[in-house]
Amino acid sequence: MVFANRHQAADRLAAALAAYKGSKLRAPFNPEFAIGSIDESGWSYIADYAESVGGTPAYLAQEKQTQLDTIRKRRAQYTPLRPPIDPAGRTVIVVDDGLATGATMISALHALRAQKPARLVCAVPVAPADTLKKIRPYADEVVCLSTPMHFQAVGQFYADFPQVEDAEVEAILKQA
Repeated sequence: MVFANRHQAADRLAAALAAYKGSKLRAPFNPEFAIGSIDESGWSYIADYAESVGGTPAYLAQEKQTQLDTIRKRRAQYTPLRPPIDPAGRTVIVVDDGLATGATMISALHALRAQKPARLVCAVPVAPADTLKKIRPYADEVVCLSTPMHFQAVGQFYADFPQVEDAEVEAILKQA
């Protein structure tokens, strides 16, 4: 299955919109590869393979601080455009353009679970089966449109998959 772009994938999965403030923890020497994630409270998920790809305790401490600074900057940018929605007692569907390692989704689900939603759902267009297995304990339900056997990266399932820039997020938040 190939999606034209993120908007087409989101149209098939999403309804209301709020921006999650969390960030992946990037692998040294390969910033596209997640070795964990951190949410705006400072809670972090560290993948079991992090150390084997260079995620030493010192590197992780520095990367966590870098990503927390980015999260705070984005909170200041995005909040005036769309204030956070209180998830308490509501059904919350967390949508992403796809999962590779699942690290960022885990921190998003963890952060939202602490805010006591009635139901917490993860919805993605594509992810490998082993990643979905890691996600399931954090959500009440996981919806995934495609679980291909030969998964290398989320971008391989899109015809157009550019990096999402802050300006694009801001434009989407203004529209919603």
